[in-house]
Amino acid sequence: MKKQKSLKPLAKFIDYMLGRKPDEFGLVPNTDGFVKLKEFLKAVREEDGWRHVRQANIDEILITLPNPPFEIKENLIRARCRDHLSEHILARDLPKHLYTCVREKSYPFVLDKGIFPTGHSHVILSSSLEMAQRISQRIDQTPIPLTISVRKSLEQNVAFYQAGDLLYLAQLIPADCFTGPFMPKPKPETKKQSTPEKKIKDSTPGSFILDLHSEKNQSKHAVRQKGEKASSWKKDKKRMRKQKQKMWPM
Repeated sequence: MKKQKSLKPLAKFIDYMLGRKPDEFGLVPNTDGFVKLKEFLKAVREEDGWRHVRQANIDEILITLPNPPFEIKENLIRARCRDHLSEHILARDLPKHLYTCVREKSYPFVLDKGIFPTGHSHVILSSSLEMAQRISQRIDQTPIPLTISVRKSLEQNVAFYQAGDLLYLAQLIPADCFTGPFMPKPKPETKKQSTPEKKIKDSTPGSFILDLHSEKNQSKHAVRQKGEKASSWKKDKKRMRKQKQKMWPM
């Protein structure tokens, strides 16, 4: 019973997010009312007091409470009661500018081709730059903010749909209908100059390497051989003298 009481506030909060004001949290349910579970959990954890929520807490509500206010199918979640959800109708009283953000790595493509949906059926726009950044940071921590000119977009027959009080939807935004930060030109790659290999020194510090091929060492070797022959001849002469003395003593 105590566990049910502790889970009820979270279940009520989820019901509000999914069944009443999803746009307040930067969420756009599809035509069946579903939101991606992973995206939903990130939105929950952005709120003070609910940063601890994980999927295990969601599963616990489904198991413990007799009539949970939401349901999960595959990797999607939706409110059971969706009577208070606003329909995506054609927007009329549009602000002068709308905002969205794109990934940094896709920014060059967007500047050239325009803004297309990624992960959703429509491009998600907001009347608040803060909300646009909040939505995009669920995917990219450093998104590129873009400012959409509503007048230019309407001149190119872009249709905007209302998705709650804060969010708008569009099929695409042409490349000349928005502004963004300056895109610096990529620096040309500089080839590293190959450094010539260091010549191997003839000798290493603290040691002497004998080079048998040098003329100086060859001459020393020859003198040493002569000296060795001379000393061996003298030894043989002394040995012969001793033998003669033994054979013919005086």
